[in-house]
Amino acid sequence: MSILNISAYKFVNFSQTELLTLKQKLKDKGTALNLKGTILLSTEGINQYLAGPVEAIAEFKNFLAEMPAFANLFYKESWSKTQPFDRMIVKIKAEIIPFKADNIAPATFTAPHLSPETLKQWYEEKRDMVVLDTRNDYEIRIGKFADAIHLNLQHFRHFPDAAKQIMAELKDKPIVTYCTGGIRCEKAAAWMLQAGFKEVYQLDGGILNYFEQCGGAHYEGECYVFDHRVAIDSHLAEQNVSLCQQCQDPLTPAERTPGNTLCAPCHSNTQPMAA
Repeated sequence: MSILNISAYKFVNFSQTELLTLKQKLKDKGTALNLKGTILLSTEGINQYLAGPVEAIAEFKNFLAEMPAFANLFYKESWSKTQPFDRMIVKIKAEIIPFKADNIAPATFTAPHLSPETLKQWYEEKRDMVVLDTRNDYEIRIGKFADAIHLNLQHFRHFPDAAKQIMAELKDKPIVTYCTGGIRCEKAAAWMLQAGFKEVYQLDGGILNYFEQCGGAHYEGECYVFDHRVAIDSHLAEQNVSLCQQCQDPLTPAERTPGNTLCAPCHSNTQPMAA
């Protein structure tokens, strides 16, 4: 394994002027180090997925750490045999993760973080809790925490409307939200507390940090990732999962139609109608 993959995010306030300067600095540095991946910037913070040789990644981390806003970035790391990204992209967006909910500002208000070790302990104690997956439905098909519930989301921005449907039943229960790396459950958990849910936690660092700290205990399957690897296991190793060439849903080996790269529904749709 020669390519180090890192992901990190932070909610921190920037002005539009600061973003323009920061975008150019990060693009120039990443390109100079031959890194590839995506960095999203907005007035609410940074969200980044990068990959490259370990020395280049270390230099980029040090470069970011020299900026006070990024001095304490928390990185999730994994390895791959090949570069999982095609190019180096730095974009300024309205949000670093689209949510489209008013008054959600995790830089100033957020739910309590729950460590991976504590979640593992709660599972083993059979604690009365609701584990809520805030990811999209196609990600959940690849893997999830044991007994976790989800909201059949097509897009994360649909979370508030979907969560309102479970509020009457679950608002007084302890709820642990989780996602891939922590960014979605941080917004989701903050929204839930503001909406009236009584006790809401966010899994610190998401599934990726849980895998690093606790392995696969109480997790079923693999974790979908947004790069060419598609999915990794609890050892952070790439798995044999691909994407349907038509709809881009993930496909396990068992789900792939023999002889092609389409999922079963897309394969059926391409078959000629019977005479």
